[in-house]
Amino acid sequence: MRILLIEDEKEISGFLKPCLEAENFIVDLAQDGEKGSFLARTNDYDLIILDIGLPKKQGDQVCKEIRGNNKNVPIVVLTIKSEIVNKLNLFDKGADDYLTKPFSFEELLARIRAVLRRPHQTENEILTVGDLTLDVKRHLVKRGSKEIYLTRKEFTLLEYLIKNQGLALSRGMIMEHVWDINADPFSNTIEAHILKLRQKIDKGNQIKLIHTIPGRGYKIE
Repeated sequence: MRILLIEDEKEISGFLKPCLEAENFIVDLAQDGEKGSFLARTNDYDLIILDIGLPKKQGDQVCKEIRGNNKNVPIVVLTIKSEIVNKLNLFDKGADDYLTKPFSFEELLARIRAVLRRPHQTENEILTVGDLTLDVKRHLVKRGSKEIYLTRKEFTLLEYLIKNQGLALSRGMIMEHVWDINADPFSNTIEAHILKLRQKIDKGNQIKLIHTIPGRGYKIE
């Protein structure tokens, strides 16, 4: 899973980034609100960790801009402010959870996992790659004019691939994002689902969209 960490305090970011990476998250770091807002609005992240007291642009404004750009990514806010009025203001601007400094990494990790388990509405979201379209709301997939039936797991896997199109996704990343904690990481379930997707999406088409990257994983482009 890919996380955007927007935090200007080097001591905190220097601690959080390697800790999150040790938990198999991919972490991008922005050290001011302006860069953080830009990255959040122009990339697809699974979660954003957002500090409130930031240079160039305050965190509450960043949160408002992300939501104003129709991004439904979960946002966990970090701040030294604990007054209820500040919490209500952040929730009004679109924050999903709120953690007051100082905090333990274990608590942050627990909140991240809890937020990621919540369903996030994606109204009218249509994803495309080449002539392949995926309508998230209607659970509809088409290659050109041909409608393709996918199981729920196949649909979720394809959605993850398209949201990260052009990027090589490792087995670990796919397992973390598409399967739950009960999945066996040593099984061939990912390979089997990739094979099924290829049969349904690429078979009979001159241009192949799903690619194997030897030693790294899979990508769609």
